[in-house]
Amino acid sequence: MKKFFPVYVRVPVIFFSVFLALEYFVDSGDRPAFVKYPMVSVFLFVFLFLLIAIEIVKSAIDNITYQMMTDEQKKRLEEVTSIDISITDQQWYKNLMKKLTRSEPVENMSMLLDHDYDGIKELDNKLPPWWVYIFYITILFGAIYLVRFEIMGGDNQETELRKEIAQAKVDVAKYMLTAPDMMSESKVTKLTDAPSIAKGKAIFMANCTACHRADAGGQIGPNLTDDHWIFGGDIKNLFHTITNGGRDGKGMVAWKGTLKPTQIQQVASYVLSLQGSNPKNPKAPDGDLWVDPGQKSTEVKK
Repeated sequence: MKKFFPVYVRVPVIFFSVFLALEYFVDSGDRPAFVKYPMVSVFLFVFLFLLIAIEIVKSAIDNITYQMMTDEQKKRLEEVTSIDISITDQQWYKNLMKKLTRSEPVENMSMLLDHDYDGIKELDNKLPPWWVYIFYITILFGAIYLVRFEIMGGDNQETELRKEIAQAKVDVAKYMLTAPDMMSESKVTKLTDAPSIAKGKAIFMANCTACHRADAGGQIGPNLTDDHWIFGGDIKNLFHTITNGGRDGKGMVAWKGTLKPTQIQQVASYVLSLQGSNPKNPKAPDGDLWVDPGQKSTEVKK
């Protein structure tokens, strides 16, 4: 029996069908499944190996079976397989191609004798309808394109890209202003509302009391309630110090890997709210007396 799908077509079709099915059903995010999950690659390799092995074994069995046939059986098999069942011989296919091409047999066409070049003559055949329709569509597209972009001044691809990039920058900037976990040293501000201070206190009690005491009077770490600071005493300085840590080898560890930026802002604001609380038996001042540069410049102007 004649095979409609030879092995060089059958194997790739089956393999890629399984491959696409795995990519569709396996949730791998924005990465291909065979890249994110190595076991998928192993499965595909084994499947392809077995697929080829099955085709080889099947071909070998068919060959052995053919060799074991008698001459009469071989002749009958060749007669069956020699039957032409090509799709191009079907009547519906011939009718379809005739509608698509409008081709006429050579005997029904006249030669254009005035186009005779070195014995080469051109047949007077009609253009295929699909080609004619595509040609008309290109003319219509060209007219619409001319009116839309050249006469009415529509945005071309480059202009659309620039507008989309500009809008994306605006959207990102707007998101950065409102996204809590995108807090940074350059835009951090001191929080004064009660809920934020309460959250900062909870973070301080859970992470900072071992070195600074529960009342922030200082123990291993410095007193956080006086006017002396090692790295500065405003919200930006505290945010930087808590995020990146203190002095190398003997200072506070960096908390950027443990606390989120918003949490650092909250605990820094809580620490600043303790200024002048005068805890019992505070640690001696450490660092330099801190004067707010903004306040100092205001006093100079006065």
